[in-house]
Amino acid sequence: MLEKSKTLKFEGMKNIYRDILAVLLTVILIFPLIATAGNKDRSGQSGASELLINPWAGSSGWGGANVACSRGLEAIFTNVAGTAFTPNTELIFANTDYLKGADVNLMSFGISQRIGESGALTIAIVSMSFGDIYRTTINNPDPADASIGTFSPTLMNINIAYAKAFSNSIYGGFNIKIISESVADMSAQGVAIDAGIQYVTGELENIKFGISLKNVGPTMKFSGDGLSFRGFYSQFSQTSPTFEQRVSDFELPATLMIAGAYDFLFGESRFTLAGTFVSNSFTKDQLIVGGEFSLKSYLLLRAGYTYEEGITNKTDRTSVFTGPSAGISVQIPLNKEKGSVFSIDYSYRDTDPFDGVHTIGARISL
Repeated sequence: MLEKSKTLKFEGMKNIYRDILAVLLTVILIFPLIATAGNKDRSGQSGASELLINPWAGSSGWGGANVACSRGLEAIFTNVAGTAFTPNTELIFANTDYLKGADVNLMSFGISQRIGESGALTIAIVSMSFGDIYRTTINNPDPADASIGTFSPTLMNINIAYAKAFSNSIYGGFNIKIISESVADMSAQGVAIDAGIQYVTGELENIKFGISLKNVGPTMKFSGDGLSFRGFYSQFSQTSPTFEQRVSDFELPATLMIAGAYDFLFGESRFTLAGTFVSNSFTKDQLIVGGEFSLKSYLLLRAGYTYEEGITNKTDRTSVFTGPSAGISVQIPLNKEKGSVFSIDYSYRDTDPFDGVHTIGARISL
């Protein structure tokens, strides 16, 4: 029996070392992408930047530092592999007052359902609205003149994700996004894919690593009546045909994230320290550090800081965000035997100017 126990222990250690080696090899393979991805000189050259906004109150409370340890439906934004941890059924509704005072709002809703013993299917919809905006023309440049009407831009993306536990340590998943943007009499549609992996190890499963690749897809282009106009070939023309302006297509804001997390366990309480490196294709790279304290799973406190080049200096800062973020969740057990809970989540992200980004959400886990 002793020899058998030693053999099983040896096999277990071999599996752990094998999994760690697989993670390291993955990092080595994608390192050249990291080294060449973040490019601040390309800022403003991509579109669909709404895909970079976290619409969920839980994960945004610590700045998205939880790429390695995100769990449940909200992981569809940070690392889709984490949706594999959905216990049974989870629903979330959230509202974000983006850049408070700018009249920009995000509404998000999602449902995640356990499928089989190791899989989970997740559907989430995120809609971004800007309120009514006054139309202006060359002859009517005053936005206060409502005589020519208003328009309401809308940005929306629909997410369909599937994640699966491949072993007790490795979880993976992918997410297909359908992107729609409409502005007055023009619109654009596109498709993007996210993919992610999470690795859990340690005697208490408190060491976690994660890799997430987001917003990879073909270019998008606007089309519609807003790009056409009636004119004349010359001053001698008798007819006025319709002309259509050419527009350039734009790329999606592809992002690569590599993260780690460690759980400090104190009886029924927990403190998680997490860090994430974010490599952006069209903006500055970021380093996010955050923590979450869970008091018997009833009260969760979060805080994070997102660093990028120049963010500490107002003169050099190129982002509206200043770095700090914080959040809180209050969880009420509905059925202790099944583990179902009802949660109210809130997060705040500091900005300058405007009065920050406020997100509040309600979550039901059945």
